[in-house]
Amino acid sequence: MTLFKKLLSVAIVATLPALLTGCGADDGKDGVNGANGANGTNGTNGSNGSNGRKSLVSQSVLAAGNAQCFKGGLKIESGVDANDDTILQTTEVSQTSYQCDVASVNSQLHFNRVATLPSCMQINATCNTNDATSAEIAAASTDGMTLIYTDSPKNQIGFVNIANPSNPVPTGILVMGGEPTSVTVKGGYALVVVNTSVDFVNTSGKLVVVDIATKAVVHSIEMGGQPDSVAISPDGKYIAVVIENERNEALADPAPPQLPAGKLVIINSSSATPSAWTASNVDLVGLASVFSADPEPEYVDINSDNIAVVTLQENNHIVLVNLVTGAIVKHFSAGSVDLVNVDLTDNRPAVIKPTEVQTARVREPDGVSWINNEYFATANEGDLNGGSRGFTVFNTKGDVIWDSASEMDDIAIRMGHYQDRRSDAKGNEPENIEMGVYGSDRYLFVNSERSSLVFVYDLNDPKKPKFKQALPAAAGPEGGIAIPSRNLLVAASETDSRSAAMRAGINIYSYNVLAPKYPTVQSANRDNGSPIPWGALSALTSDPMNQGVLFSVEDSFFASNRIFTLDITSKPTLIVAETKVMDSNNVFATSGINATLPSFSNTELAAMINADKSVNIDPEGLAKAADGGFWIASEGSGAAADAKSSNLIFKTTAAGVIESVIGLPAPVNALQTNNGYEGIAEYNNSLYLAFQRAWATETNPRIGIYDLAAKTWKFVYYPLDASASQYAGGWVGLSEITSLGNGEFMVLERDNRGGLDAAIKRLYKINLQTVVDGQTITKTLLKDIKPSLASAKGNIIEKVEGTAVMANGDVYLVTDNDGVNDHSGETQLINIGKVL
Repeated sequence: MTLFKKLLSVAIVATLPALLTGCGADDGKDGVNGANGANGTNGTNGSNGSNGRKSLVSQSVLAAGNAQCFKGGLKIESGVDANDDTILQTTEVSQTSYQCDVASVNSQLHFNRVATLPSCMQINATCNTNDATSAEIAAASTDGMTLIYTDSPKNQIGFVNIANPSNPVPTGILVMGGEPTSVTVKGGYALVVVNTSVDFVNTSGKLVVVDIATKAVVHSIEMGGQPDSVAISPDGKYIAVVIENERNEALADPAPPQLPAGKLVIINSSSATPSAWTASNVDLVGLASVFSADPEPEYVDINSDNIAVVTLQENNHIVLVNLVTGAIVKHFSAGSVDLVNVDLTDNRPAVIKPTEVQTARVREPDGVSWINNEYFATANEGDLNGGSRGFTVFNTKGDVIWDSASEMDDIAIRMGHYQDRRSDAKGNEPENIEMGVYGSDRYLFVNSERSSLVFVYDLNDPKKPKFKQALPAAAGPEGGIAIPSRNLLVAASETDSRSAAMRAGINIYSYNVLAPKYPTVQSANRDNGSPIPWGALSALTSDPMNQGVLFSVEDSFFASNRIFTLDITSKPTLIVAETKVMDSNNVFATSGINATLPSFSNTELAAMINADKSVNIDPEGLAKAADGGFWIASEGSGAAADAKSSNLIFKTTAAGVIESVIGLPAPVNALQTNNGYEGIAEYNNSLYLAFQRAWATETNPRIGIYDLAAKTWKFVYYPLDASASQYAGGWVGLSEITSLGNGEFMVLERDNRGGLDAAIKRLYKINLQTVVDGQTITKTLLKDIKPSLASAKGNIIEKVEGTAVMANGDVYLVTDNDGVNDHSGETQLINIGKVL
């Protein structure tokens, strides 16, 4: 290289005079190009650079029970070998990942409901009270034998002895001097946060320490705002209290900001003496990009590193706080998700159509639970404009590890628990989330407020939760508590309405070897891969040609009514087909010209017949016709003078196409009130119609008998049992009629009450072989079915509406869930065996 540089310098110097001359004066002639000079020799190679550091990868086997891979797997670490010892030291690790062993969801053990305790039993042993109570958040004593739950409507907490989980016993209440919003347990103490705020601006609250054994307050700490959630650290040294200072949603503009702002309170509880506990505040203002001046923290949970995760629901934000130092270690947006194949439209009557798309739906998380020290999960209920209808797994960096997307909505639809009236809002509305370790299994439990289900997900791999099962709960499950030491799970349901036959309470589930008892019915997929939507099963009939099949029908809650085919050989029973009731040949559309039918106006018919020729009627009775088609009894609505619809009989083909419509005689039709047709049966070329209750001034409900050949009617009267419910507004009526052959029929008689108010749920036998018009018949009790309904271990469901008798004599019952409107959504299809 040196020689080449020297030669280059000489060449440049030699040409300088010529260059200078050329610039000074031009002689007018072009110069002649000189010959190229010879290439110089190459210089010597430079010395080699020093070697770079080696990258190392280390793999270690994880045993079963590891927090990252619960059924075992591999831990993979990588980094640069900084000290050149060829060993990857802990300080050299720059990246860690986990590869969990593939493991199936435990198919040997399942959760089953073993008891439901209505919270109203703390007031009255039989819940004979109209007082609204609640069971919102529950906690368990350290030995798992006592439950403590918050009852905000009564400003009290309740205590329940669950030494025998199948027979929980209410053991008393403690008035809290304000609204208890959450509870947890430290040793022998229940830690209850209580809202004592005067209004939404003048906020206050306290942490109340209660001795569980004596049910006495031993200490309280002022919180300086309205508390909403409380959590205890695994080591018991710290208590975290979320101060929400919630907004007033009744304002003309209910959106945030609405001050005062919320915060987090940290209580150092390392002392054994509660009076020595000290509190400090963590400011959460200015963190979120949405309503940053008004954080409304919602839920909190603490991991074994004493890191608290706090959800700011309206802010769509998540904050991680070190409870030891009080420092915020990380905060980030909860982000959004694109929802595909969901129902976003509230239809009246209902139509469940999971075919819509919603992009960038913000999560707005509510409940939160740590999975391990690296991952946590949020229940994304939503509040303002969000709610992604599922749950999300995050890591502590703020990355989304997994999201359930629309899976929970799909499951709710498949199980008949989807409430279409929430389609335009939050769907199944996940409210809270809990993690529990049961032996070699780790599960997440997600409480769905509107579907009243507890979704159970397997967490062998926290990055890939797998759905295991869904559990029925009383309406509005809010709080959940896992009690692995006793193989128990508890969910607290807050919705309470005696008039709607819904009582709030405690749901208790056992993790055991029994097969899942719920659902009793679920649906198969449509051709497009989405589940068949269903609900409000209002009748039942068997198929004489196939003893593995039942048929049911949905009532007027749903538009475009359908007949369902149920495969009872599947466990659970599977809805395998849906058949729309169709007026394809305009039989119903032109029925007003038939003198035997009420005259329908064009407006009335337009409401009952859709553009695609499907119909909107109120099927309350269903029978398989002798020719293979169906008979449908549609209940009328309203009094005769201004009835919205009349009681009608529809004959359809097996494909659901209407072939004929039969109305009541005009004099009988003129008596119509509500509570008309509730059942239909065919026998010996006649139809038998059960009216639910007496019409006009009549004493007893009718059973109508229509001769198909003569096209004539006669009516007999059925003597109902007197109401025996402790509820003053209770009534008794008929809900079904089923042919037994030989002119005998089975009728279903029930009251309109549920839970502990339910008194009459009975099957009777009647003989209509030789009755005459106007006769009051007699009846024989076959079976009290209230114990069969109670065997489901929930609140007794009010509406048992369908019965079917199989060829072998087995009797099936089905309950109507009212389309999950003012109802938990629970449907029970029960084989009660032989009753004849």
